Amino acid sequence: MSASVSDSRPAAPLSARLLAASGGVLAALAVALSAYAAHAGTDPHAQARLQTAAVFAFGHGIALAALAPPSRRALTRGLLGALLLGVIVFAGGLAAAHFFGASTRLVPYGGSLMILAWLGYAVDAMRR
Repeated sequence: MSASVSDSRPAAPLSARLLAASGGVLAALAVALSAYAAHAGTDPHAQARLQTAAVFAFGHGIALAALAPPSRRALTRGLLGALLLGVIVFAGGLAAAHFFGASTRLVPYGGSLMILAWLGYAVDAMRR
């Protein structure tokens, strides 16, 4: 005897689901990047950069996966989107510098965007 259980809550907005899924992908990529950094035999400076990128991508990926699904306000989702963009620019810039020889000149902007997005999220949380 099997009963079907249905969830009567409305589905989260598509933007919230995309942010949560992006968080899961970020976390997975962070684990892979951390493993690469630990086993690739790169120089210690490059290894430290890659581990920094992995830590930021993992932490922010988990945050997006947890915070995005319940976010019903467009402002909240916009701030989480800014957080996603910041971590892509920051962690992605560090990884791109290693793998492709790209410049790291945009990395500080990604870090600044993450800081501003977290502060905006904190203010938004107090106003709910």
